[in-house]
Amino acid sequence: MTGSESGRSRATDAVAVREARPAERVAVRRVLDAAMLEPGDVAGAIDRGDALVAVADDTVLGALVLDPRDRGAHVEAVAVRRSRRGQGIGTALVEAAAERADRLTADFDPGVRPFYESLGFEIEPTGEGEERLRGTIS
Repeated sequence: MTGSESGRSRATDAVAVREARPAERVAVRRVLDAAMLEPGDVAGAIDRGDALVAVADDTVLGALVLDPRDRGAHVEAVAVRRSRRGQGIGTALVEAAAERADRLTADFDPGVRPFYESLGFEIEPTGEGEERLRGTIS
């Protein structure tokens, strides 16, 4: 992530996607916890600029945590508040993450495969059994 990108935001139907702020740590954690996701050091990701949020009216509606890699970044977690799912917020978060990295990967359950395919990810098994898939977009 570059410093020039830290101030950028994207808006989708009054929802802005931008880097998470330190003051939003609890809100980000709540969104991830509600989705039963444990991406590791969320506070560190926020401090490094590796966490994105979708916000409307100063409310965090969704969050995405990235892990920088040698080539691009890996989506550690993406979650949207249950009441706001199906409104394009997850799509906006992943698209914003893809704009920040030359290559973006994500590991996920087969149930969300259509979501990642709709975003143009190439899908393959992770090699860790048939329960997990890996998507890559360049």
